[in-house]
Amino acid sequence: MTLGEGGSDEMPGAEPADGKLERLRGFFSQSGPVVVAFSGGVDSSLVAWAANDVLGDTALCVTAVSPSLATDEAADCAALAAEWGLAWQTVETDEMTRAAYRVNDADRCFHCKSALMDQLEPLAAARGATVVLGVNLDDLGDHRPGQHAARDRGARFPLVEAGFAKADVRAVSADLGLRTWDKPAAACLASRVPYGTQVTVPLLARLDRAEAALRRLGFGQLRVRDYGDTARIELPLDDLAEAVRRREAVVEAVRGVGYRYVTLDLEGFRSGNLNGALADGNCVVPAPSEAG
Repeated sequence: MTLGEGGSDEMPGAEPADGKLERLRGFFSQSGPVVVAFSGGVDSSLVAWAANDVLGDTALCVTAVSPSLATDEAADCAALAAEWGLAWQTVETDEMTRAAYRVNDADRCFHCKSALMDQLEPLAAARGATVVLGVNLDDLGDHRPGQHAARDRGARFPLVEAGFAKADVRAVSADLGLRTWDKPAAACLASRVPYGTQVTVPLLARLDRAEAALRRLGFGQLRVRDYGDTARIELPLDDLAEAVRRREAVVEAVRGVGYRYVTLDLEGFRSGNLNGALADGNCVVPAPSEAG
């Protein structure tokens, strides 16, 4: 069976999850060696596991380390690589040195993925391999210019080609017994910064510490959005009452990393919700002289 780059014509969920797993295995049986961009999230973890299962050491899993990667996520990548016996290494990406990235306009993710591909392409070329990313069908509907940056440079999206929506990724991961199946959705720390606010290393470090402090209180799925002195916390709706009940601990945790004001978003957790500013036309970008 030949898999087209556009993926399945069937609606997500129209076929059993085990059928999609076989299609994913089929992708790797035909792909030859691959370099997997492995962030430790539920999507890239399934891609890494399947690639390793089919290809063994000819699947190299690579974690990009930079200030935009949460400390907890970096540690979990190492743990998963050890647990699953992955051929794994880290690379350092330089997006923070790029003014076009730091200015944090609507194309920030493009520059981030370009920096990632700058590191992965030489590794792939040396191995005669293809770069693969953990993008699923649901991701295609959001504003994610990084996907275009990767695809334009030859990367492929095995989950898309095998017809996986996000729910399929979790269902198959659970069936396989992968502990990542219910891992909270993660994204780079820069996604917590409203468009038009410069991305800096201290800002990302503060966000990292704030979210880690809240996880130590037992909150799993969350985002801390940065608005200068104010932290806006997003939690699933079911967790809002618990956050209010533990208000003092929550405030102490977030103030302890440097925020003056701590707010709770009553709309709850929404992955990628800062992209709404693009649709509303409210994305204000600093002048070049302010971008550094």
